[in-house]
Amino acid sequence: MIKSMTGFGRCEIQESERKITVEMKSVNHRYLDVNIKMPKKLNFFEAGIRNELKNYIQRGKVDIFIAYEDYTQSNVCVKYNRELAAEYMGYLKQMAEEFSLANDVGVSALSRYPEVFAMEEQTMDEEMLWSLLSKAIQGAAEGFVETRVKEGENLKNDLLDKLKAMLANVEFITERSPQIITEYKHKLQDKVKELLGDAKVDENRLLMEVTVYADRVCVDEELVRLKSHIETTRDTLLKGGSIGRKLDFIAQEMNREANTILSKTTDLEISNRAIELKTDIEKVREQIQNIE
Repeated sequence: MIKSMTGFGRCEIQESERKITVEMKSVNHRYLDVNIKMPKKLNFFEAGIRNELKNYIQRGKVDIFIAYEDYTQSNVCVKYNRELAAEYMGYLKQMAEEFSLANDVGVSALSRYPEVFAMEEQTMDEEMLWSLLSKAIQGAAEGFVETRVKEGENLKNDLLDKLKAMLANVEFITERSPQIITEYKHKLQDKVKELLGDAKVDENRLLMEVTVYADRVCVDEELVRLKSHIETTRDTLLKGGSIGRKLDFIAQEMNREANTILSKTTDLEISNRAIELKTDIEKVREQIQNIE
């Protein structure tokens, strides 16, 4: 099977105290480019997330959005800094004695002094959280791959149809090419007779002219290579896998052969078929850009 580089996947995992939601979407890219947006408290797991994704994705620009909700009441606690409170009280007592003031600081006032009480987030159970997060990543990735495979199948069928049309044009040019040599010979003979009348025609000179023309417009090698590229592309599509880069290279080679055929020919029918070939090759190249 082949995969498109565009896809989407979403998975939500919820337990009694926590919920994690993962969304993935991707577009075309020459390489694998993963961008992850998630809460800071999950940054510790970034390397694990990227390693997990390698099991599902080889190419594409992938954006991943992770949301985390914690419903527990015990995820934060109040911390009392006794040493700091004692230091505050020591200085307050010293100030009262030095300036002959009443030391009227109560518990309520002291508790509002900086850092006497602080909210502290309790340590997460990393193993439990990773178990939850990895399940959500896998679920989103599986849905993501499913959409890519479905789109990839559509791409494959469309490309196979285009390759079939290209092969028909190659076959037409292959059959037509020898005919234009014969037609050129007849036209040349008619032109010489028109100019020379009943004078004797130098057959060797005429044959030489036809040979030079045939050599100039010969596209046999280009047609053989082009047909081979088309068949290789078809076989690669049927084989499947991560084939986007290979097909892109082959499409460039096909375009080069089609350009050469178009530049050599002087025949209108072959020119039209070569233009159709170039058009189809360009469409194929555009489609290949979507393949992983």
